[in-house]
Amino acid sequence: MLRDRTRLEQERISSAAFAARAAAEDARWRSEARYGVVFESSVIGIGVADTEGQILEANRTLTQMLGHRPGGLVGRSVFEFIHPEDTPEMWPQIESMLAGRIGHVRMEKAYFRVDGDQVWTELTVSLVRSPDGEPRYLVAMVSDVTERRRLQSRLRHQAEHDPLTGLPNRSLFFTRLETALAGPYGSPAPVGVCYLDLDGFKAVNDTLGHDAGDQLLRTVAHRLDAELRPAGHTVARMGGDEFVVLVEQCTGVEQLAEVADRALAVVRRPVHVRGREVVVSASIGVVARPFRDAAGTATGEDVAGAAGAAELMQAADTTMYWAKRDGRDRIAVFDPARHANDVHLFELAGRMPGALERGEFHLEYQPLVALDDGAVVGVEALARWRTADGERLGPDVFIPLAEQTGLIVPLGLHLLEQACTDARSWVDSGADAGLVLSVNVAGQQLRRPDAVLRIADVLERTGWPASSLQLELTESDLMSAAGRPVQALEELSRLGVRIAIDDFGTGYSNLVYLHRLPVDVLKLAGSFVTGRGGACPGEEGPDDPGPGDVDSPVILSAMIELAHTLGLTVVAESVETGWQARRLHDLGCDIGQGWHLGSPRPAAELAALLAGAR
Repeated sequence: MLRDRTRLEQERISSAAFAARAAAEDARWRSEARYGVVFESSVIGIGVADTEGQILEANRTLTQMLGHRPGGLVGRSVFEFIHPEDTPEMWPQIESMLAGRIGHVRMEKAYFRVDGDQVWTELTVSLVRSPDGEPRYLVAMVSDVTERRRLQSRLRHQAEHDPLTGLPNRSLFFTRLETALAGPYGSPAPVGVCYLDLDGFKAVNDTLGHDAGDQLLRTVAHRLDAELRPAGHTVARMGGDEFVVLVEQCTGVEQLAEVADRALAVVRRPVHVRGREVVVSASIGVVARPFRDAAGTATGEDVAGAAGAAELMQAADTTMYWAKRDGRDRIAVFDPARHANDVHLFELAGRMPGALERGEFHLEYQPLVALDDGAVVGVEALARWRTADGERLGPDVFIPLAEQTGLIVPLGLHLLEQACTDARSWVDSGADAGLVLSVNVAGQQLRRPDAVLRIADVLERTGWPASSLQLELTESDLMSAAGRPVQALEELSRLGVRIAIDDFGTGYSNLVYLHRLPVDVLKLAGSFVTGRGGACPGEEGPDDPGPGDVDSPVILSAMIELAHTLGLTVVAESVETGWQARRLHDLGCDIGQGWHLGSPRPAAELAALLAGAR
């Protein structure tokens, strides 16, 4: 009986154990079945490798992703799939996982398919350890991100390239420039830049339309790129009609000049636009860093030599404008001294409005002397600027700045009022009431619609008569005047104001044209007086230093005679010797002005001279 109970108990235990084993086997089967379904049906590529890197399993998605037939990946090494674009640290990470040092890696990686196409993946690799902690398997989860990568590439290309020409844009150019400046391993490298601006592009836009301008830009851009990119140079569009060429590992200015010459030749080639043949040129500024002087020596002390990308491009842009100002269709090379002067002028321009408010601008006056009897018949007001730091500047420096900034209008009115006030005080103190006050005026001042009204208002406030005021314009201002400036001159002439043309002979020299303008006085350029020659034989002496003869006396005599025929008074500037004064008088010149006849002096000193001359 006892044996029977024992046998029955053993049978129950055996049956329970069997049932447990059966349940465990069933659970394992169901788990493996679920795993197999998930493994094979997953839209994500899955692969398993051993600790040697040999692939043990690869699902259908991964196999198809790489273009292999079923089972084609099993038995291969993961190290067979190294791609040229893999980063240097990628595979050491996998080796570290195989050695058990790290347990998880995530990266983006490209693979080549069997057919040679490239697929980009997002790869996650995890380490599976045995119960005792030893590395056993690597499990890789692989997602195909090729389309996302292509989209990113397209967006990046759009962000870095000009939509009109397809060239690198400003952003990409600066990235490449900064990389080039840093050099390999962070050591500074020689770099050159050619900054190019098309000459005459605005005329194409204005006459043929913006579509034609766009076509011209595309053609020029493609030609520049085809000419210079094969040599390893980056051609980029900075915007508008401006392009820039980056020359890496630049050997110096000579190489940059050669690149710029090739660019000029490309731009000069005719472009067919809307059935027309269009020809433009370019102005190019070239800068090398470090900057090298004419002897090829790197200075390293100037803006270009020590500059980062922004400063280097600013220098190139400035140099390009030198080429444009010097005549266009040419190359200009960065010059540290000229750049420093430009910077100084820029700073002066910024200080001018405050200087006008502080009264830093003042006048000196130079006598106008009749050459027949030596009488002082008038004075010319000469503008001066004594800056707050004591620098004394002449009008040749600050008047062009005033014209560029628009300050010439308030400055001109300020100086005119000061001159009329001083002249009124001289006459009140005993000077000849017929004294002529000559004041320079810029063409820009006369383009304002209220120009005549403002000048008349100054005369009324100061009490200076219009008949005693003489306004001087340069020859280029007067000859190029059209529309409002001519009307203003005619209105001023009707008020009684005299009009003088200054520096005659340096520009158009068109006396016939003068006959159609309200001009009263012709002032000969100083170069006609001091051009050449020494003292007349027998006339040398301490009172006649320096040059003695006048330049081209035959031409000068003819000009004076024709001016008189037109009813103009003739004034000679830069009379520096007694011989020049006598020679000019013999040629028929009416009035002289220069250091021999009287130097510029402050208003207070001139008052005594004028009172004594009465």
